[in-house]
Amino acid sequence: MQGIKFGGFTINAIQTGKFKLDGGAMFGVVPKTLWSRKIEADELNRIPMGMRSLVIHSEATDRIYLIDTGIGTKFDEKFEKIYGVDFSEGTLESGLNNLGLDRGDVTDIVFTHLHFDHCGGTSSLNKNSGESEIIFPNSNFWVTKSHWKTATNPNQREKASFLRENIQPIAQHPKLCLNDDNYTFEDNFETIVVNGHSLGQQLPVLKDGDRRLVFAADLFPTFAHIPVPWVMGYDMYPITTMQERERLLSQAVDEQWNFFLEHDAHHEIIRVGREGKNYSTTEFLTLDRI
Repeated sequence: MQGIKFGGFTINAIQTGKFKLDGGAMFGVVPKTLWSRKIEADELNRIPMGMRSLVIHSEATDRIYLIDTGIGTKFDEKFEKIYGVDFSEGTLESGLNNLGLDRGDVTDIVFTHLHFDHCGGTSSLNKNSGESEIIFPNSNFWVTKSHWKTATNPNQREKASFLRENIQPIAQHPKLCLNDDNYTFEDNFETIVVNGHSLGQQLPVLKDGDRRLVFAADLFPTFAHIPVPWVMGYDMYPITTMQERERLLSQAVDEQWNFFLEHDAHHEIIRVGREGKNYSTTEFLTLDRI
């Protein structure tokens, strides 16, 4: 597989589709007069969102890891209209095909968490039975133990993000693997677990000497979410999110981490800096420039 070499891995980004979410919900208590300077909303107050996945080929183990699977293509027209789902730039399947891969080549899917825009592409709708079916039969599915408890027994506030048609086929998959927090998959590939957005969300981290590539998932969904207090209304535990951001941003500045942005519609990777007590984006990058 062609791609960018990083710490014994070959890595590629796939845009699995785009969608839109309410800007107010995405920025919580931050006034629109502030967040709209960063990201422009449409006439329905929705902001554009990407759904990037990361494909990682390990030179040491020959495993092919896929980080998250996007929203998927099994939902009806009403759902796609509400969320402004757009596949004009490609799907998960087309992205894999462009790398010379198909779904059967993926040995491991690492889910950051199981909200519908992160795991929906794992299954498709069987038109005869009306049920969702796994379309990555050879893959191990990795979810943290703590997040699995949340996804299978959600509270009322988070329940709408865990869709039955996504969770049920994952639960029935014989290769479901429930991993510990801060798990090491192999040398130079581990995770950091954060709990503010959803309990047990894991951020994959690749290491290459002193360099770090951190899959930011929903801790930092876009570049506009770098300010510590700019927390999503979707976060279950916003104070925890702020504490986790402060801790990781401090480390990111000192060690010049590269944050891979899953949801930013326009920016793939950023680096951050400190201005007094505040943090901000200092560089916009792509995989081939890190």
